[in-house]
Amino acid sequence: MNGLIYFLDTAITGNSADYAPIGIQLIFAAGFVATVMIATHLIGPKRKTAEKLENFTSGIESHGNARQPLAIKYFLVAILFVLFDVEVIFFYPYAVNFRALEWKGFIEVLLFVAFFLIGFIYIIKKGALKWED
Repeated sequence: MNGLIYFLDTAITGNSADYAPIGIQLIFAAGFVATVMIATHLIGPKRKTAEKLENFTSGIESHGNARQPLAIKYFLVAILFVLFDVEVIFFYPYAVNFRALEWKGFIEVLLFVAFFLIGFIYIIKKGALKWED
């Protein structure tokens, strides 16, 4: 408890005063989550039937083994999507600061796009996005 009081005391004085509302909000949020979880555990019904303990299948009858291996194409497309999606995120800082970066920044973005396109052409040439086996 002394640590909490010290945190609130130092958060209110000095340069940390701006962070006091955030700390208080975090404390209230954690308290609310803990209170709701404990209340639902104590108040909620406790009927464990065989039907409730089954895996949820959303009404679709399961068949086969869930451990059957998937084709590597699914994982490859997912990884390529994440890779190119993250690369596109790097355009945002340039879009925000394009006037301050001037021609040097423009040339650097052109180089970035060139490397981006070279990688994309390489993936296309390797046939990573072709679905037929």
